[in-house]
Amino acid sequence: MSQRVPLCNSADLVNSAEAVSFDVMYCGQTCRAFAIRYQGQAYAYLNRCAHVPMELDYQPNRFFDSTGHWLMCATHGAIYQPQTGACRGGPCRGGLIKIEASELDGVVHWHTAHNLKPFEF
Repeated sequence: MSQRVPLCNSADLVNSAEAVSFDVMYCGQTCRAFAIRYQGQAYAYLNRCAHVPMELDYQPNRFFDSTGHWLMCATHGAIYQPQTGACRGGPCRGGLIKIEASELDGVVHWHTAHNLKPFEF
């Protein structure tokens, strides 16, 4: 059963703008993840390119290309659909690892999964 984990205020995510980053435990490793807003909906992914497991952002919390319509790996140029994480161009091996996200009462939450847990300090 998944657990809903509060992440940020809904107002912190602006369409096609900066992401909110957070840490998760994924397959026993501490990994960075990020949440973005695209066309009014919040989405979250592991910050790991599908081509080579490197972080995507070209500056902290910046994942969108100059058009604001694609998530882009700054190292390899792979582009991904914000709604699904599917690769749409460039060097990819599959898509981004999606993390379920939801909004309730002005707060964005991410949801745990069998291989995805909150990072504990």
